[in-house]
Amino acid sequence: MTTAFGATSTTDDVLAGIDLSGKRVLVTGVSAGLGVETARALAAHGAAVVGAARDLKKAEAATAAVRAAAAEGHGAFDLIQLDLASLASIRAAADRLVADSRPFDLVIANAGVMAAPFGRTADGFETQFGTNHLGHFLFVNRIAGLIAPGGRLVALASAGHRFADVDLDDPNFERTPYDPWVAYGRSKTANVLFAVEFDRRHRARGVRAAAVHPGGINTELGRHVGAEALKDMLDRINAELAAAGKPPYRWKTIPEGAATSVWAGVVADADAVGGRYCENCHVSEVNEGVINPISEGVRAYAIDPDRARALWAKSEDLLGERF
Repeated sequence: MTTAFGATSTTDDVLAGIDLSGKRVLVTGVSAGLGVETARALAAHGAAVVGAARDLKKAEAATAAVRAAAAEGHGAFDLIQLDLASLASIRAAADRLVADSRPFDLVIANAGVMAAPFGRTADGFETQFGTNHLGHFLFVNRIAGLIAPGGRLVALASAGHRFADVDLDDPNFERTPYDPWVAYGRSKTANVLFAVEFDRRHRARGVRAAAVHPGGINTELGRHVGAEALKDMLDRINAELAAAGKPPYRWKTIPEGAATSVWAGVVADADAVGGRYCENCHVSEVNEGVINPISEGVRAYAIDPDRARALWAKSEDLLGERF
């Protein structure tokens, strides 16, 4: 597995010289940011990309560059409607793909929400846990049989998983005081644990799964944070960095942020990334130390196989389906 890539590598760097002709890829969340760039990069290298989005009108406008890249790179691009906050929408989208029966070589579970105010999905789950974890858990499991042997699942997690472990006793904040960052942390830990258990269940048939942290990117994912709160957060971060003799914090560009997704999905050795957490285009080690935006590492609870199995069982109970 190459070690030539890092925090500033872009999607084009990672995919340089790679021909994805004949490969079929599904990417959720293609109406903005990382999802659009991920789809663009893959289509530009010849992949047939299916993009999923809640708002198809918004996605159509946002993915004009994806269609152009697909045409130039002899790839393809299509859209499907998928609202991860609605079990009915998830089941309908999955049913359409299963009926179509064409396999996928890569599924990238990219869509999500961050630090949202308290709310509930259409089916009564806390918004962030319901959308980021349960929505993808149901959708991916319902189409898992379409992932071809040798294929991969990439689940978009975050360094925000270090804010909180999952709470299997109160996943919907029915008894716990709600904090938007704790809820986000729980959902991102769930994304990592889902990849861990999905990988265990499917590796025997040659399908692997990895979780990735894209890095800090200033996209519309942060729309719930607010400009003033974001400025205060950056001021605190930069004060800490200055005290440590380090340069100011730099947001990743969107192509840099999407690079780890395509690296883990296409470039990295499957055995190296399977069941692991990746960032900056490499596999991360366990780090129980300080949380700051430039530190790397994954919390042990997020890759604990027993915790992953327990979350899987809890998720099945909540959804009323077994996989």
